[in-house]
Amino acid sequence: MLVKEKIAQSIGILRELNVDCWLTFVRETQLNGDPILPFLVNGSLTWHSAFIVSASGKTCAIVGQYDKKGVEDLNVYDDVVGFVEGVKKPFLDSMKQLGPSSIAINYSQDSEICDGLTHGMYLTLLAMLSEIGMQDRLISAEPVISALRQRKMPTEIEYMKQAIRHALEIFDEAAEFIKPGKTEAEIAAFMKQRVAGRGLELAWDPNTCPSVFTGPETAAAHYNPTERVVKEGHILNMDFGVKFEGYCSDLQRTFYILKPGETRAPAEVQKGFDTIVESIERSRQGLKPGVQGRDIDSIARTFITERGYEEFPHGLGH
Repeated sequence: MLVKEKIAQSIGILRELNVDCWLTFVRETQLNGDPILPFLVNGSLTWHSAFIVSASGKTCAIVGQYDKKGVEDLNVYDDVVGFVEGVKKPFLDSMKQLGPSSIAINYSQDSEICDGLTHGMYLTLLAMLSEIGMQDRLISAEPVISALRQRKMPTEIEYMKQAIRHALEIFDEAAEFIKPGKTEAEIAAFMKQRVAGRGLELAWDPNTCPSVFTGPETAAAHYNPTERVVKEGHILNMDFGVKFEGYCSDLQRTFYILKPGETRAPAEVQKGFDTIVESIERSRQGLKPGVQGRDIDSIARTFITERGYEEFPHGLGH
């Protein structure tokens, strides 16, 4: 189970970072949920809820009485406390018992995935902790959450592989559908139909997932498919992904529409295809533990420049 894997992982991260306690504080999560919540619980929560993970290994969930059973059934928290009259007393009792010198909470100025605590909830939390003299122990949980997000567990890796597999299969189906006379919007609708047929969700906003661009002159990335018609000699690019158990694929595919009598793309188009494929392969070979992302980017851009391009060949997906 993913929740069990990630909570166990978070304990190790707290010890590594020398942080006593990580606290996630939420309410009405279906409307305004914290991005990290799927690592802590399955489903949504209604009342004020606190999830406490400590470097000592002790874990506690404090939730509304009607949410208690669902959290208990996860079998991942040492204590699951349900309340009716209010979260303050059970929360403060737990914090006094734990006595942490540092409390990491989910705010960040730089990372949206680490900034799940709303300002109103922060003020509520601050007021409660002030009653027991712990208001000055709050620190940002950004290092904890960033590490938790970056270090993928086996379950996460399998979810990612499944999201990629589904996207690739739908790309293959779309390749058979694409023909001169089809519009960008028709191709996008076909792919959305295939996603729905698999019981999946699109990876991002359905207005631009998939993005479909045909031409030589197109709106480029992050624009909704139009009624532009696919013609012979066009380069057609698609940006597309699906969501599987909360994990997304994000892939591009580029096609050349053969003209009558052609058996392969023209040399200048084929050069662009080959350049992208080779730059990706060189980047893959350069990926090793300890290598900085900017170094991998440099490998790809250097090769592309050597091939005579200033940047990624126009109209070709990465």
